[in-house]
Amino acid sequence: MLDLHDKIEDAVTEIKKHWDKTPRAGVILGTGLGSLVKEIEVEATIEYGDIPHFPASTAISHAGRLVCGTLGGLPIVAMEGRMHMYEGYPLKMITLPVRVMKALGADLLVVSNACGGMNPNFQCGDIMIIEDHINLMGDNPLIGINDDRLGPRFPDMCEPYQQSLVDRALTIARRHDIIAHKGVFVAVAGPNLETRAEYRFLRTIGADVVGMSTVPEVIVAVHCGLRVVGFSIITDMCLPDALQPANVEEIIAVANRAEPHLTTLVKGVLAEEKS
Repeated sequence: MLDLHDKIEDAVTEIKKHWDKTPRAGVILGTGLGSLVKEIEVEATIEYGDIPHFPASTAISHAGRLVCGTLGGLPIVAMEGRMHMYEGYPLKMITLPVRVMKALGADLLVVSNACGGMNPNFQCGDIMIIEDHINLMGDNPLIGINDDRLGPRFPDMCEPYQQSLVDRALTIARRHDIIAHKGVFVAVAGPNLETRAEYRFLRTIGADVVGMSTVPEVIVAVHCGLRVVGFSIITDMCLPDALQPANVEEIIAVANRAEPHLTTLVKGVLAEEKS
């Protein structure tokens, strides 16, 4: 049976058959955010099913392709759709693409997601730049025997989202008059949304937004030495005393409307990587 290191090498070998450049950054595009791909000068597109050991993406609006090319002149690889714990995949499989990005040569990971807003100062369509997170998924992708070739046994998490990148993103938002906050993302397993009592609990423990992704990928990114910047688009408000049933179509529509602002922020962050 292949170990994780061998699976990474298999995936890298296949990707390099289609695209032989070294990416400076990897990008993960969440629910409703796939149109950022239109901004990429695409040089290769590879279906997840054609990459060894990559799981299929089954979530709504997730295309399931690895897009290789340049964004703002910077070589990148972008996941057009991600995998989630609620799809039934183990976290080691969900986070394999992050390790592959690192093995291809990236040193920065840009993560994005659609999320529910619990901070009453936020509104639908706002963007939150993630400055910290809480893992309530009940699992961790690093559980098990550690492979020292991939990262340390006990990675430090005092700054999983690099503060200089958070500051850079906020500066870009102000420059372009984009409403952007910074705050704490809490990850839960899903797929059901939370009860009123659960929203109250999550808000009480310090979370500003809630979602079902991102944290496993960031844990692995820190483990393997990637710098991270994260963006959440608030697609529905989760205020316990004014809670309405969620509408998936509306959530995706809100994410799509906010996507041009996310594109501006991501392009701005990456542009400064060239210097």
